[in-house]
Amino acid sequence: MLDINLLRNNPDLVRENIKKKFQDQKLPLVDEVIELDKQNRAAMQQADGLRNQRKVLSKQIGGMMAKGQKDEAEAAKAQVAAIAEQLVELEKKEEEYAAEIRKRMLVIPQIIDESVPIGRDDSENVQNEIFGEPLVPDFEIPYHVDIMESLNGIDLDSARKTSGNGFYYLKGDIARLHSAILSYARDFMIDRGFTYYIPPFMIRSDVVTGVMSFSEMENMMYKIEGEDLYLIGTSEHSMIGKFIDTILDENDLPQTLTSYSPCFRKEVGAHGIEERGVYRIHQFEKQEMIVVCKPEESMDWYNRLWKNSVDFFRSLDIPVRTLECCSGDLADLKVKSCDVEAWSPRQKKYFEVGSCSNLGDAQARRLGIRVKGADGRKYLAHTLNNTVVAPPRMLIAFLENNLQADGTVRIPEALRMYMGGKAALSR
Repeated sequence: MLDINLLRNNPDLVRENIKKKFQDQKLPLVDEVIELDKQNRAAMQQADGLRNQRKVLSKQIGGMMAKGQKDEAEAAKAQVAAIAEQLVELEKKEEEYAAEIRKRMLVIPQIIDESVPIGRDDSENVQNEIFGEPLVPDFEIPYHVDIMESLNGIDLDSARKTSGNGFYYLKGDIARLHSAILSYARDFMIDRGFTYYIPPFMIRSDVVTGVMSFSEMENMMYKIEGEDLYLIGTSEHSMIGKFIDTILDENDLPQTLTSYSPCFRKEVGAHGIEERGVYRIHQFEKQEMIVVCKPEESMDWYNRLWKNSVDFFRSLDIPVRTLECCSGDLADLKVKSCDVEAWSPRQKKYFEVGSCSNLGDAQARRLGIRVKGADGRKYLAHTLNNTVVAPPRMLIAFLENNLQADGTVRIPEALRMYMGGKAALSR
């Protein structure tokens, strides 16, 4: 959510940003907010004048009574009562104006960083850098489910019976591999100075609207019937929500956190939930990294976060690339974002395995996350998040890149201690 002062003082900047994101249907919101804000401030000014008038009259009433001016005192009391009624109406108007302003401000997108490439959708995202050589072996690589089934590691049929499409049973060495990757990711981030968390897996609606846009919420979140609770789509939601309505001491920044959680997503508007696959699913587990920092440090942290993901995947011998998200592909709260994509030897292309985002002060403004500086001045923090790893999607990249010609799957050295010392998975 933007600072209202930005719309008051530089509405053209806001309009231009909306156009860069190809959301022209939101342009009228700028004028609507400006007009509502004028009306709200006029109501507030009128209310302040009436309060001053009431204060003066209240003082005069005492003097009138002391002088025996009963009739004058009663008339003044009547004026005070009338002012009180007017104030009730004005305060009600102020609340209505504020609610209407907030409703519109919540859907006006954050000002994107000047380095973001301008583009309409994800087809216009820009490749940044490739890490590792994307090789294609001289033998055929089966579909990832076929690899898992060959290792007796997945049961999709039973999951469809219990839960429907988009769910799975992992078992045996594949289930162990799934857990091993998450354990390795946890320790990888701890070794980089991040504090490990296991957060709540459900959050209240005020946190949901604080961390994401309405369109994301509608397409992603599962609502708990009869409760003001939602299942989280990522642990970032809980972890940023942890700081709601707090004032952090500047000396305690940056807050660098890494969190594990299951994640639940409706995937509304997706290309479809596969019947035979674990790429797009309703339930998965993820290790996340979150940073709360001073504004001037957020872009430096952005670059450090996506590099952590690259280093993690390369430590498991998986080639990756980073893809800069263009303006039209950025969610409304994001200032800048890039995807980390892993190489698929079977498809001979890269696919998304994680996303790194700088949200500037958007989440902090919505949730009231402030910082107290050394001079006592309070300002909004900046928040960032990035995926460390999200199996089972990451398992696709792992299995394809470590599959051997004889059907075994090599376990990289970094992961072997989490797999009981195993150097390979075999049938």
